[in-house]
Amino acid sequence: MRLQYSFIIPVYNRPDEIEELLVSFVNLKTTLNFEIVIIEDGSSKTSETVVNTFKDQLNITYFFKKNSGPGDSRNFGMQKAKGNYFIILDSDCVLPSNYLNQVDASLSAEFVDCFGGPDAADTSFTNLQKAINFSMTSFITTGGIRGHKNQVGKFQPRSFNMGLSKKAFVASKGFGTIHPGEDPDLSIRLWGLGFNTKLISEAFVYHKRRISWSKFYKQVHKFGMVRPILNLWHPQTAKITYWFPTLFILGLLFSVIANIFQFKWLLMGYVLYFIVAFLLALIQSKNIIVAVLSIPAIFIQFIGYGYGFLKSFLKIHVFKKDAERVFPELFFKLSK
Repeated sequence: MRLQYSFIIPVYNRPDEIEELLVSFVNLKTTLNFEIVIIEDGSSKTSETVVNTFKDQLNITYFFKKNSGPGDSRNFGMQKAKGNYFIILDSDCVLPSNYLNQVDASLSAEFVDCFGGPDAADTSFTNLQKAINFSMTSFITTGGIRGHKNQVGKFQPRSFNMGLSKKAFVASKGFGTIHPGEDPDLSIRLWGLGFNTKLISEAFVYHKRRISWSKFYKQVHKFGMVRPILNLWHPQTAKITYWFPTLFILGLLFSVIANIFQFKWLLMGYVLYFIVAFLLALIQSKNIIVAVLSIPAIFIQFIGYGYGFLKSFLKIHVFKKDAERVFPELFFKLSK
């Protein structure tokens, strides 16, 4: 089957991000044909003017719809797209020049109906962006669970950089209404339908993550809240490893208390862990400021995710509460 690529990009109040992303499309070094579908998800600050400036350079279409979340907007875009293989990106990503060639080469060698690619930090990123990127992708943090070939179970693509065949989209009906968590939910449902997923490690994107410490905490807190809901929906995917951030934080609290009573070896284990994290961040970034910032980034990541996971687990699995009723902020209403 000859693959015809359609890039699906939802956007919400981020015309500046779309401009950077579209510039990277212009700079792609490829002979492959592709189209770009931009879906404005009810923004008050639209990207239409920015998109129109690229119409002479790119095969691009723009749609405005009522706000219903990124999952439903991606479904909308895939319904409008002309290709038979969709590549889904977040608006805060930038493509390396060889991105599409890497995707096509991998799918030509080993076709799958759904793939995911990693994210990386560009040299132009701020030190905060680089530190957060390290905490989100490193094998010694939850990045070791969510972003590598050796992660927990099968590879679950993430929708900031994800491919999906039209056949798989039609069979699965695309993304659900939960957010975040709509991407692992889709991956798990695809497995149940007999489709395969894989990581294309060469097809990375620069993921800008334009967030502050507070926004980062809110993001990872939601990630933690979502996982017990997904485990309830798909119990076959529940793994003890998802408890790691919660156990890490509870263990840290216990070690601090134990230290007061002269049991210092527990706390020293955590000190050693953060020393290793600092050194790895320093080696990767070659920037001591990034290495220093990686320490609070990991703290925030584990505290936010761990607390969110524990809170959600107790309400959903122990007290048997309805997920959409107790966590309405995690669910979007579908557009009509």
